[in-house]
Amino acid sequence: MSSANPPSQFVLRSPAERIALRLPVRGTVFAGLLVVCLTLVSCVSLATGSYGVALSEVWETLRGVTISRAIDNVVWEFRFPRTICAALVGAMMALSGAVLQNATRNSLADPSLVGISQGAALAVVGLTVMFPELDTGLRPWIAFAGSILVAAAIRALSHTRQGGSTIRFILMGIGLSAFISSLTSILLTYGQIDRAMAALAWLAGSINAASWNDVWTLAGWTAVLFPALMLISRSMSAMRFGEAAATGLGAPVTLVRNMQLAIAVGFAAIATSVVGPLGFVGLIAPHAARRLAPAGMGLHLVLTALLGATLVGLADLVGRAAFAPTQIPAGILTSLIGVPVFVLLLMRSRHQSSH
Repeated sequence: MSSANPPSQFVLRSPAERIALRLPVRGTVFAGLLVVCLTLVSCVSLATGSYGVALSEVWETLRGVTISRAIDNVVWEFRFPRTICAALVGAMMALSGAVLQNATRNSLADPSLVGISQGAALAVVGLTVMFPELDTGLRPWIAFAGSILVAAAIRALSHTRQGGSTIRFILMGIGLSAFISSLTSILLTYGQIDRAMAALAWLAGSINAASWNDVWTLAGWTAVLFPALMLISRSMSAMRFGEAAATGLGAPVTLVRNMQLAIAVGFAAIATSVVGPLGFVGLIAPHAARRLAPAGMGLHLVLTALLGATLVGLADLVGRAAFAPTQIPAGILTSLIGVPVFVLLLMRSRHQSSH
């Protein structure tokens, strides 16, 4: 008697069948739905604002048809780079959280929670307040340096004779995050008022000043970091079971562990250097992706990136349209959503550990 159950996965093969990719049906369907959602959010974002543009006019403008010079400027110079920046930043922060959670084997890890984003923020605020004459093109490198120093400090402080502890890593990160935030506040309090105001607006996590230069910066780093992440995704799957099990399965544990940390820091630092800290995106997106469709590490990372892009794109759209003409930075909205999610996850974690 044949089974009537639908297949749970299918296989994509290259023309010469030298490469085959096994994909779960549910995960692939959700990835397609998320692409549709991201496209819809982007279209509405391009059409919404103080200068109303119809969707048909947006489409014609993107096709290169000039309806009016004003619409050309609004779409190409302001809304299109802002929309792309929101999507790229959301994807990068979400991927940073997913990689950090896998590296620490702790579902509460998030770049903004353990101080990595704050390290980037302190470095950029210091640059803005103390050395305003320096080229802003140095921001990504300065932010990366600040983040990697904080990550190294957390790792060193959380290491014990018995090895690294994930909960110790998180607690050390939270403590160091508070300390770094205090240093940032000192810079803002005692710095010159105009420089402090510029840094304060950036710290709110706003995407309203995004430009094409920011798009190229984000896209360039994504083009380097995302393929590197996919290359180690199989070894990351093995490390879900612990380092001893991963070593037994033949994964290069030390190399993968260091690459995970560098990639997570890189994603968070570059995204933070462009738009400021965006809280809790790296916490929400990996959990939501896991609940939508349990999948292998590669597809999970793709789903996480799509969810992060959609979440930040939606936060930016709501922040500038729901209370117009007042604009609320996307970073404030993601934090408002993220705090209750974090509390819920903390309660679930405590409940599971008590059983």
